[in-house]
Amino acid sequence: MYNLPEEKEFLSVNLTYDGKSFYPILGRTTRMGIVNTDHSTTPLKFEIVNPRYGDGRPYTDLFQVKPVYEWISRYDGTEKNLAEIEAKRKQVNRPLFEVDSTGTFILWNSSTNELIAPRAKDSIDLVQNVRYFDLKVSNSGGTTIVKDFMILPWRVQDYEPYSDKNPYNGEIAPDPKDPKNPKKQSYIWPSYMSNIYGESSNQLLRTNDEFKDLVVYIRPFTGGNGHNLRFVFLNKDKNPINPDNFNETNWNELIHGFNMKKTESYVQYDVAYPIPLTNYPTKYTNGGSAKVDFSYSRRGFGGTLITAGFGLNFKLFTKGDWEIVFHFQRENPRFDNE
Repeated sequence: MYNLPEEKEFLSVNLTYDGKSFYPILGRTTRMGIVNTDHSTTPLKFEIVNPRYGDGRPYTDLFQVKPVYEWISRYDGTEKNLAEIEAKRKQVNRPLFEVDSTGTFILWNSSTNELIAPRAKDSIDLVQNVRYFDLKVSNSGGTTIVKDFMILPWRVQDYEPYSDKNPYNGEIAPDPKDPKNPKKQSYIWPSYMSNIYGESSNQLLRTNDEFKDLVVYIRPFTGGNGHNLRFVFLNKDKNPINPDNFNETNWNELIHGFNMKKTESYVQYDVAYPIPLTNYPTKYTNGGSAKVDFSYSRRGFGGTLITAGFGLNFKLFTKGDWEIVFHFQRENPRFDNE
């Protein structure tokens, strides 16, 4: 009636991000970047443009399309078998790296060292190997370009903690206290250990900067079904300790796994990857990590009941057959009563 001009959406030229440099780890789903729209009218459309190396060459490897899992109903840790878990998620095809409708950048866990070259093994990040890109943001009010984002991915780290490996090359990390000694190395430590006495010394065992009485290895093994997780315990001579010695451990509730197999050398489960599957807290998690607790009891002097234990908070990102090994490398634990 009054021939008023059509109202346009607002797009601020001051739209920006909390940071423009990203250092994700390949092989895990990572969400990055918080956008400040500066009161721009939403929804906004986001598009990655001008992907280039530091010397100006274009790159396309980040945008290869690969299958990833998408949850279609909530995982809550009560699922009774692998089929129930798989029924709650489906595979969809996604670019290895993309920006979603909220402006969040996502590197998917389908990314690998083979698909995307990670940071240099010698830790020298040459400008011609660093990836940059710009972001085109638009609505009906116009278009703006946010320039010069940088992404420099670390190589795949299959698990956490990763303190036993060099993150640049994936090889064994040196002992931080004696880095030039080739006979020493860095280890994964248990998250806690308590009341574990040595078999010969009858002194408390401990793991810290000085003593490494109990250390942990996370490593693949052969002969599994492709989704096995195994727990192994070794004495100081690297011989297996029978899991039955850990007589207070609740093996049926240790981890969200199925078809438990317990032998004199290990305890094994069928599991779904990654571990944990989501950030949703369950009885199997602690602060975003999976947790395992092992304990045993024995009688001390005067018949006092001593309950000893140790555990590990961890994550496993890469599907496969893995074993988590607890090695009492200096002295065996005392299981017998006094």
